[in-house]
Amino acid sequence: MPSDVPGYDFVVIANRLPVDVSLDDAGEPTWTRSPGGLVTALAPVMASTSGAWVGWGGAADLELDPFDVDGTELIPVVLSEDDLEQFYEGFSNDTLWPLYHDVIASPAFHRPWWDAYQRVNRRFAQAAADQAAQGATVWVHDYQLQLVPRMLRELRPDLRIGYFHHIPFPPLEIFAQLPWRKQVVEGLLGADLVGFQRAGDAANFVRVVRRFTDLTTRGQVITLTDANGAVDRHVRAAAFPISIDSHGFDDLARTDEVKERARQIRHELGDPEFLLLGVDRLDYTKGIRHRIKAYGELLSEERLSPQSTTLVQVASPSRENVGAYQQLRDDVELLVGRINGDYGQVGHAPVQYLHQSFPMEEMAALYLAADVMLVTALRDGMNLVAKEYVAARSDDRGALVLSEFTGAADELTGAVLVNPHDIDGMKDAITYAVHMDARDSRKRMRSLRRRVLGHDVVAWSQDFLSALNAVPIGGPGVSG
Repeated sequence: MPSDVPGYDFVVIANRLPVDVSLDDAGEPTWTRSPGGLVTALAPVMASTSGAWVGWGGAADLELDPFDVDGTELIPVVLSEDDLEQFYEGFSNDTLWPLYHDVIASPAFHRPWWDAYQRVNRRFAQAAADQAAQGATVWVHDYQLQLVPRMLRELRPDLRIGYFHHIPFPPLEIFAQLPWRKQVVEGLLGADLVGFQRAGDAANFVRVVRRFTDLTTRGQVITLTDANGAVDRHVRAAAFPISIDSHGFDDLARTDEVKERARQIRHELGDPEFLLLGVDRLDYTKGIRHRIKAYGELLSEERLSPQSTTLVQVASPSRENVGAYQQLRDDVELLVGRINGDYGQVGHAPVQYLHQSFPMEEMAALYLAADVMLVTALRDGMNLVAKEYVAARSDDRGALVLSEFTGAADELTGAVLVNPHDIDGMKDAITYAVHMDARDSRKRMRSLRRRVLGHDVVAWSQDFLSALNAVPIGGPGVSG
């Protein structure tokens, strides 16, 4: 783009727009703001710059002109039913998702899905190239768009490009299974800065680069060369752990309405002595089956009393047209039914299973009501539920049982860490958390809250963009 052509100085590219768009009876677009940390993180940046957001509007074949929301220009990308089936449900969620989560479920490798992934990534890259100003900063997000950085650099070499990977990046031995592994690596190397949730994920990526390219690496820095072997530019791969709007969540949990609702929840559950809570998308990576199995065994062994203990499991619907998720729902409901059948009484069920989503006010009340939060993911990039629970506990009470296979485990060292594959170990951890000494509980929660409140989602975006903006455009160089 010539320098005299106007455009946006800051462009975000994500699979979804920050709003859900639909058409009214007159054919005009209407929208509702999407909840989520990414929207919250980038709102201040968007407000202070000439910003645009490239993404899908949320419905198939929805063709819309760009439109403004709160000072941010939204650039809709059209996805057809075929795109959604092959690019999104197929390659993104049935190839990459299981592969990147340590093959908890088997990934499927289909060439038409890969073709669709390339086609849709090119569409996103072109949309951003058309909107970015000369020398703009572009931030690409997540595994659905790993080819965009290189495609965008080929279209617009004047841009500063960052990429953030929200889910785990697998070890070399697992990533190597991907038939298109070299193309994905080359796609990510189009960025100047590649961000990950954990240092281990960044190290995995650098190791993959060493294995599948001839590029030189030194620590976090990967050196790219031109056709003559001269240094072209550097790419940095580093950890930038994401967070939440922790102060906003803390304020919400302090309101009289949320506190009263927390008391109501405990009363509606029969005022249990111990209230345990799990909150997850219904996904096979979240360890829900392992958690419920451990809880059932604790009841069977009488280490917890079914009369005085309740587990509330919130499992929000997810990818309900995918077979593995349908099977997971059947398995979880069978486990819950068996426990409630064996240990329930009239007027009391040891497990309250809620296959639905709730507004943030209700979630804050649930967090405030719970004595123990169970986050037992088998593999998770970060897990923001753990941070939400901590942010809600301004009373310095409660205990967090946290899987060591979450990104959050690197930061939340005051949690009771568990290996969710070790059912006996998880039972011991739950029992310890339930009966934790009040002084120990307060000490741990204060430590957790210092971390969560001290590093919120705005700080995360600032850290990433500061590192990205330190990268020179048009020549070699790297910061950090």
